[in-house]
Amino acid sequence: MNLRVLRTELLRSAAPWVGLAVLGGGLVLLHLLGAAGPSSGTTEWTGQWNSLALWTRTTLVVLLPLVVGIGALHGLRDHRSRTGELLAATPLPAWRRAALPAAAFGLALVLGFGGLVAGGALRVATGETTHHHLGWLPITGVALLALAAGVVLGAGVARALPSPLTPPALVVVCLVANVLLVQHADAAHPTSGIAPHLLSQLTPAVAVPRQVLLTLTGAVHLGQTVFFLGLLVCGFVLLAAASTRARLVALVPAVVGALLALHLLPAAPRDGYRVDAAAAAWVCEGEVCVSELHRHRLAGLAPEGTEALAVLSDALGEGAPTRLREETALRAVGTDRPLEVDLLLVHFEDPTVAAATGDQLLRRLVGEGLAPDCWPRTTRESGSDTSLVVQSVLASWALGSFELIEAEVYDADDYRSSAEAAWAEFAALGPEAQRARVAEIRADALVCEYTWPEELAGGPA
Repeated sequence: MNLRVLRTELLRSAAPWVGLAVLGGGLVLLHLLGAAGPSSGTTEWTGQWNSLALWTRTTLVVLLPLVVGIGALHGLRDHRSRTGELLAATPLPAWRRAALPAAAFGLALVLGFGGLVAGGALRVATGETTHHHLGWLPITGVALLALAAGVVLGAGVARALPSPLTPPALVVVCLVANVLLVQHADAAHPTSGIAPHLLSQLTPAVAVPRQVLLTLTGAVHLGQTVFFLGLLVCGFVLLAAASTRARLVALVPAVVGALLALHLLPAAPRDGYRVDAAAAAWVCEGEVCVSELHRHRLAGLAPEGTEALAVLSDALGEGAPTRLREETALRAVGTDRPLEVDLLLVHFEDPTVAAATGDQLLRRLVGEGLAPDCWPRTTRESGSDTSLVVQSVLASWALGSFELIEAEVYDADDYRSSAEAAWAEFAALGPEAQRARVAEIRADALVCEYTWPEELAGGPA
């Protein structure tokens, strides 16, 4: 291909706008969706490699219709300038004329989407994570292929149907299809959307990342690659076609690609995602373990974690937890945490854990060990302020001095006054009565029975 002609195509076609739209639109969407803010927790888009790839795929709900529309505007160029017959009379083959804009769009997408990913990748590489791998590249590669297929297909359809209504119609159709097909993220594994699950995998957009250990399976990569290759070939043939028969033939690769993809894609929603085994592997210091993904947090957690286990052993005796583990079990948002008698769980999306250090972290761990909370406190779940009151009182008992567990609560004054009142009543009990009451509260908490601060001294709820 003549590089001078390609340069001219890049300068005078809609290709630069595709790159700019993907780069600028992607950054705006990531901030609007909260991926670049504290609400995203451990799944922040610049925190881990898989999170980076999945968040950029989430933006395709909007970015894909956008590039399809820009491609369709380009497809109307010959019709608007009334040069179709003139170009058809030139000796240059139609496929070569189609290859020029396709190559220009492809290069612009590589620069635009690649710039978006590269910006996040730079921040991931220079961040806290120590788990570096290449397993995220297929997720990003399929996204780039889908964008290329969308822009070429949009141009091809507009060339076959040269009407001013074609670009907006394609944008609306693509946007509605994405909204209907995109998966939901309310469960431990994202589930299918309004459409049947198999069809939901025909959109490159994925659910908002909710669990940092999850990634897409190889079957999803393969099926979606086949589907978008079919669409890319269909769009290219439409862009080069000069007859109705050729345009009908262009539909064949799209249909074949869709049928093959539906055969290759997993049938069940949970089969589309898998736990990244390497990221979930345990890294331990004594009895304190975190996932390989959060190895960088072990040094800050291990000293207070070890001390907390010792304090709990003195307070509870044989019934105390003997191990501290990062919570990695997959569960739906809003459902109970899986609790075990000998296990103290921590979740790095819990702001009272992630932001705590020193004595505050120790108190949080001791409180969680004495009154484990079935209702989690994460960036998407508010937990219970009342449970923090109970944990503050019991941790103060075990550590020998009263102090609140620091947390963002709905009413800070009520939180402090409730804790002080509960502590005064609990401290008035005798040592044996206190120890017995702590054992009762812990036993109730392990089976998800709620304890109110008024019950700490043995009174009625």
